[in-house]
Amino acid sequence: MKTDVQVAVIGGGIVGASVLYWLAKLGWTDTVLLERRELTSGSTWHAAGNTTYFGPYPKMTALFAGSIRTYLQAQEETGQSVGFHETGSLRLAATERELELFHVYAPRYEAMRIPFHIRSPEEVAALHPFIDVGAIHGAAHTPTDGHVDPTGATTALAQAARQLGASIERHTPVGAISKTGNKWVLETVHGVVTADHVVVATSFWAREMLQPLGLNLPIYPTQHHEIITENLPEIAALDKELPSMRDSWVSCNVRQERDGLLIGIYEKEPEFWALDGIPPDFKEELLPPNLDPLMPHLERLMERMPLFAKAGIKVANNGPMCLTPDGLPLIGPLPSMEGLWLATGFNVGIGTGGGSAEILANWMVTGRPPKGLDAIHADRFGNDIGRDEATRSIRHVYARGYHLPDHI
Repeated sequence: MKTDVQVAVIGGGIVGASVLYWLAKLGWTDTVLLERRELTSGSTWHAAGNTTYFGPYPKMTALFAGSIRTYLQAQEETGQSVGFHETGSLRLAATERELELFHVYAPRYEAMRIPFHIRSPEEVAALHPFIDVGAIHGAAHTPTDGHVDPTGATTALAQAARQLGASIERHTPVGAISKTGNKWVLETVHGVVTADHVVVATSFWAREMLQPLGLNLPIYPTQHHEIITENLPEIAALDKELPSMRDSWVSCNVRQERDGLLIGIYEKEPEFWALDGIPPDFKEELLPPNLDPLMPHLERLMERMPLFAKAGIKVANNGPMCLTPDGLPLIGPLPSMEGLWLATGFNVGIGTGGGSAEILANWMVTGRPPKGLDAIHADRFGNDIGRDEATRSIRHVYARGYHLPDHI
């Protein structure tokens, strides 16, 4: 194991692996990734793998686009499949206002050279025959996005980083973190690692990990359900995969999963998990499902997609997902802790992890912050935000699901 490195990345999910990869691509290969268990063990392993180009803010859309590009790039360099399904996606316009916003967004996509089309209800029905289009005003269609296999993507990134000279140590949990002189000191079960820079990419563990340094990160995990249905003959009979659907009225995303459906719900009253501390032995685990709060959303989904009413539920996965008070990740340095960088707080880690890692790696290598991305800076909340205030904001962000900003 490397014991004195330029950069130590803590956390082996999609974000940590992406950071290691991009640092190596930019020439920083004196690096090691430290993972407490196996790669993907945190929240990556149970992620739906959705990738999208749709977003109201061009800078954030660039992170979405950068993520897809990153995963496909790692696949090309290693031969390890990332399982990308280019199904395209439909963002339904549940209101006239949403349709109006889609027209506002269109020139931005043209400037970014990302295919973007505004579809009529009739065109939506042709693209996705199981959506009842009677109550929608149209949809934004991004035909070149879709979903990846989270484990395959993480593996490809790790292999590509290793090929370039980076190191990965699994089953190497990091305990105490301190600083001596200009070096960060990480105590692990296999000995001490010293580093000029440390990147914390530990998802909902980051808060507790950095509390001993006097840092108060407003990151808390919510419970998040994904429902997978039994196979449906109507889907099995299709000659191509359905586009993903996102709908603010239902507050959900739906994509095809083999010959069934995979549904992610953003309920109005999300439940938090482990607010008083993450169990020390928590590993690749799911939480007990609780479908009752989801029922109003599932009933709406039956209206929006009547085929769902015929589907039996095969499994309901309930996994912890970390959020910040504004729903955006914490990326970048902490001015009071020179050499300490954050890449955490992702509630859509697959969708933005690869692009965010590229941004962070460039920031670290050049010393220059990205322009126009103050909204994701790691120090934007200060250090005195209380738990009640943070969780109240997180609950509001989560409950809004796919609601678009009120302003243009």
